[in-house]
Amino acid sequence: MKNLIVNADDLGWTEGVNRGIVEAFHGGIVTSTSLLANGAAFAGGVDAARSAPGLGIGVHLNLSDGPPVAKPESVASLLNDEGEFAGGPESLLLRRARRGLALAEVEIEWDAQIRKVRDAGILPTHLDGHKHVHMLPGLFEIALKLAKRHGIAAIRVSLESSSLRAALASGAKQHAGVIMKQGVQARGLKLLARDAREQAERAGISTADYFCGIAQTGELTREGVEQFLKNLPDGTTELICHPGYADDALQKSATRLQHSRQTELQILTDTGIRNLVASLGIRLIDYGFVSQEA
Repeated sequence: MKNLIVNADDLGWTEGVNRGIVEAFHGGIVTSTSLLANGAAFAGGVDAARSAPGLGIGVHLNLSDGPPVAKPESVASLLNDEGEFAGGPESLLLRRARRGLALAEVEIEWDAQIRKVRDAGILPTHLDGHKHVHMLPGLFEIALKLAKRHGIAAIRVSLESSSLRAALASGAKQHAGVIMKQGVQARGLKLLARDAREQAERAGISTADYFCGIAQTGELTREGVEQFLKNLPDGTTELICHPGYADDALQKSATRLQHSRQTELQILTDTGIRNLVASLGIRLIDYGFVSQEA
């Protein structure tokens, strides 16, 4: 059986992103999303989740953008002079190597993020990381610990399948440099966390068998998604995506994923793509099904 989780990251970023994700669920192939507890549109994200019964909701653990959920004084090593997170996975990895990242504070913050989502009445299907930060050494172990603490049965393992990455790369490449950079990041994650699935299994936390989408973040094409679907292996695969609308709030926010979100929304709701999923016998699921089958 070929199972596919199509997870839309960044629920709660802006209202335009929230609207796009819900549309991609109701009218497309999105089955799952992950909610930013510190997102500017968190409340709208919660409302969006409630309007979409059957949509799996995970927690998008964040250390890179926006204010903390925990009290700032309790997570001071994670914040810049403005009291906000600042820094992608590369800078966090460097700080980790220099022992400038307090792991106890990461646990405090991520615990607060999960609690905020749960306090909103959402039972998370899984954990994943904004910019895949949860995959960094030492941080993946914290995510597993928190999954156990909160009874969350699954976690994303962001180790991209090379064959699926090649299939997804089909079609016109408008920003080859971006794809190359993101491909290097994907390979780096493989080296940093190559034992992640085994770690999760030992902890009793479920994972998908395959994962794809890092190299093509913001660069999805219809042709690429079509070839990806045609090359889907048996087992469960997660494809990440970032649908949404480039509203004023998004354009003013610190993300390079702007109009690409609308392009992705069009692809994910394309009638031909939906029909292809059906004709190939692909079962669309969320992480709740993965944990049930484990």
